[in-house]
Amino acid sequence: MKDLTLLIPTKKEVESLPQFLKEIDNLGCKKLIVLQKEDIGTKNAIKDFDNIEILEQNNNGYGNAIIEGINHINTKFFCIINADGSMDPKYLNEMLSECQNRDIIFGSRYQKPGGGSDDDDFITLAGNYFFTFLGNFLYNLNITDILYTYILAKTSSAKKLNLKSGDFRICVELPIKAKFLNLQYSCLPSHERPRIGGKKKVNPIKDGLLILSEIVKYFFNRKHNLKK
Repeated sequence: MKDLTLLIPTKKEVESLPQFLKEIDNLGCKKLIVLQKEDIGTKNAIKDFDNIEILEQNNNGYGNAIIEGINHINTKFFCIINADGSMDPKYLNEMLSECQNRDIIFGSRYQKPGGGSDDDDFITLAGNYFFTFLGNFLYNLNITDILYTYILAKTSSAKKLNLKSGDFRICVELPIKAKFLNLQYSCLPSHERPRIGGKKKVNPIKDGLLILSEIVKYFFNRKHNLKK
């Protein structure tokens, strides 16, 4: 895994991140923590960990953490894996192996057999199915989980996407732009674990409307949004 960097977007994960770093400590890959400059609590919580790199975001937001992380990474591969412990690192070897002949591998909670979630409630489950259906219908994405950002990719391929979404809309920007650019991608089943801290940072209504607007805007203005 020496050619892999774990990109770990982090926001106020004082409880979760130290436990997660202990879990992945023996993995032979780089670990990049991306967080806000003012997140002093999380910095203090991980100050005794070795073999990690901390990158302070220039712009706040989940999407910006991912974008700035990708631009910083210089290994051949990277994987977005959240600091809350919900994304199980046991899938990394399979994802990395599959990505040798692909540009991007999307982890999927709804790919069978093997996918699942201990974190979904009725609202988020219904929203995921709706947005995945819409993305597949409008863009023929052929994916099974459009909102999950457990993603392993070739760094050079991801940099071609010219990602812009500074918030959770990046989850749909990634597969849509990958389709537009004819990148090679596939889905692998992944079971989502309970969050260590137990707290979601997504507002189902607010973020759902933002995600809907993101999906629709590419449909009406494809060329313009690819260049933005």
